Amino acid sequence: MTQSLTQSPPAAAPASVAVRSPLAVLTVILLGQFMAVLDASIVNVAIPAIRTSLHATGSGLQLIVSGYVIAYAVLLVTGARLGDRFGQRTMFLTGLALFTLASLTCGLAWNSGSLIVFRFLQGVGSAAMVPQVMTILQRVFAGPARARALAAYATVISGGMVVGQILGGIIVTSDIAGTGWRGVFLVNVPIGLALLAAAPRILPAVTTGVDRKLDLAGLAVLTASVLALVVPLVLGHEQDWPLWTRITVGASAFGFAAFAMVERWVHRRGGEPLFADRVLRAPGLVLTAATLFLVMCTFGGWIFVLTIHLQSTLGYSALHAGLLFLPNGVTFGLVSLNWTRIPARFHRAMIPTGLLIAALTTIVMGLQMRSGHDIAPLELTVFGLMGIGYGLAFSPLMARATSKIPLALAADASGILVTCVQLGVVIGVAGFGSVFLTLAGSTALSAAHAVGTTATAEGIAILVAAALAARAAR
Repeated sequence: MTQSLTQSPPAAAPASVAVRSPLAVLTVILLGQFMAVLDASIVNVAIPAIRTSLHATGSGLQLIVSGYVIAYAVLLVTGARLGDRFGQRTMFLTGLALFTLASLTCGLAWNSGSLIVFRFLQGVGSAAMVPQVMTILQRVFAGPARARALAAYATVISGGMVVGQILGGIIVTSDIAGTGWRGVFLVNVPIGLALLAAAPRILPAVTTGVDRKLDLAGLAVLTASVLALVVPLVLGHEQDWPLWTRITVGASAFGFAAFAMVERWVHRRGGEPLFADRVLRAPGLVLTAATLFLVMCTFGGWIFVLTIHLQSTLGYSALHAGLLFLPNGVTFGLVSLNWTRIPARFHRAMIPTGLLIAALTTIVMGLQMRSGHDIAPLELTVFGLMGIGYGLAFSPLMARATSKIPLALAADASGILVTCVQLGVVIGVAGFGSVFLTLAGSTALSAAHAVGTTATAEGIAILVAAALAARAAR
């Protein structure tokens, strides 16, 4: 517990590697990352079609969205450990193969239950593939090139969520070969097969050579705690919040406390906890992880809520609803890719300022939509400003945290950060989604009021994230 970050065993420190084409490496790993992020959001725009086709309930729809991200989130650190043990290229290819196969089975699902199971398997594949992306990136790129690569990485992570809305709308509306909503999963198959053919020749075959220990006890407690929190939030609004849902949510708090105790126990026995103390003590990592959790909680929840409102309440087509996310996606992408051009003296204030913009625009957009009217240029403008706010925050947050992480801790640190990002999406969809579905009622006006209330709650959460970011900057 007292070992410093700079005193890690030398054998565990992965060396930088030289590759013939760094751009080709970046393209392959970011395409894999993009597919994983895309599948966390592309299904949102297909929700109304899935509900009609498979007769899914509201809670079933939330589990279709969340089941993927739950598996993805809780298994990420374990995936990173397996990458260190068997090699990042091997685990990237293994995860990619499972993800591609699961995408095919999702496209062939016959009911909501089977789709939930196959989505979980998709998440397992992502958890094996995604942690290798950050580790490979940190080994291949250094200095200014790493900063640019990290900017592209961060853009893919959050920008992919917005692109998923637009692409999903195009796929569902186009109804290619009569696939309808199934196309949002089947689109991964040709891309996955192409990457499986190219990646073995492009990715470096490196490993730390360290037999990393797996924290199966911590994994079991974390998974149970996440499920104890998410499942009652998802099912509660349809069952009028029976006693078991409130008991289970309360028990999840004890579960997370037990997880912390198990992690200390694993450390004392000479094991490697999922959330290792020496990684958590990296400068600013805990505050950054907490900030990222809140940011993605609000962002993921808002996309879920807004998608349902646009299609189910306002009656927009999947394509129309998806295109309305374009202003947000464009501004987010432009800012994420160009924030390094802002003078360094403004970087400390940039993240909390961006989150403040995101909070205010979320609240304003929610208040504007309370009347139930169609989306007008004013709402699209505010949505675009929201993308600027998130762009000023998300990419710099990732870059600031990872720039202070020694290579020896790269795999575990990236796993912790991305775990917090994905758990944020899970809790956002379950929590804010349940708030909206509980308040929506049966009329368009009540649903519009529910959007406004949910947006206000999300705006407050972003303000808390801004306060955390300001503290981390100090």
